[in-house]
Amino acid sequence: MNGLDGDAVQPAGQRPARLDVGVVGTGRVGAVLGAALGRAGHRVVAASGVSRQSVERAGSLLPGVPLRDVPDVVQVADLVLLTVPDDELPLLVRGLSETGAWQAGQIVVHTSGRYGVRVLEPAAEQHVIPLALHPAMTFSGTSVDLERLAGCCFGVTSGDSVRPMAEALVVEMGAEPVWVAEEDRPRYHAALAHGSNHLVTLVAQALQVLRSTGVAAPDRVLAPLLSAALDGALRAGDAAITGPVSRGDAGTVAAHLEALADQTPDVRSTYVALARATAVRALASGRLSAPGAESLLDVLASPKETP
Repeated sequence: MNGLDGDAVQPAGQRPARLDVGVVGTGRVGAVLGAALGRAGHRVVAASGVSRQSVERAGSLLPGVPLRDVPDVVQVADLVLLTVPDDELPLLVRGLSETGAWQAGQIVVHTSGRYGVRVLEPAAEQHVIPLALHPAMTFSGTSVDLERLAGCCFGVTSGDSVRPMAEALVVEMGAEPVWVAEEDRPRYHAALAHGSNHLVTLVAQALQVLRSTGVAAPDRVLAPLLSAALDGALRAGDAAITGPVSRGDAGTVAAHLEALADQTPDVRSTYVALARATAVRALASGRLSAPGAESLLDVLASPKETP
């Protein structure tokens, strides 16, 4: 290893030493973050990738970086970047720990939103420096993501003594560090997944329903409406709620449910679940009266099926 020696933990405000980086997993996240660290002046010296897509992605974003087996990547790196799926991370860390693959003084970073640094305890027992840095953005696995990092936040979890190092690495990649306590990681990740993943499902359903009416370009119809709704929600939260649920228009909601009966089953059930949640939140925020909420919830409790 070349970049750590005895001074890996830098004082606050200083940049980390130039590090030899090994990327374990050249999926959409790993290849992009490896490239971002390389752009910041670190040296990406090895990577692992198995699928054809991972190999091609590494060739595009990490040109000239040799692809090696995981233990070999760990052996040559000062900073090991673990970018594997959440469910695979604990097994990978334990396996590398049981074979003694880690080297004292290494920085080991994982990018899982679900886990903090506790999942790295088997490695920490071998005197590595564990960091959890989760980018709160979706990745395409292309160079476009490198520019998008500038508007991205990373959920950071680490020991107090190495927090300046963790935050400096995030800043070097062009992003903003946001501290998340170890015990809050599952809730943090649930919030992000609920907001982003389920938003995709909701938008896809709305596109489907509009398309079924014969609208040729449903994306053009929805784009300004959804953009305004997202902006309002981010700025004002529940105060941005509009539409028939917030007005207590139970008849309109009932008509919607009837109209959605011929769609795929997920669309109607999603509408019901979200309308119920909207009614409850509109009532709590004072935008919906109690009688209006009662009428709506009656319709949503037993929506009539179309024969």
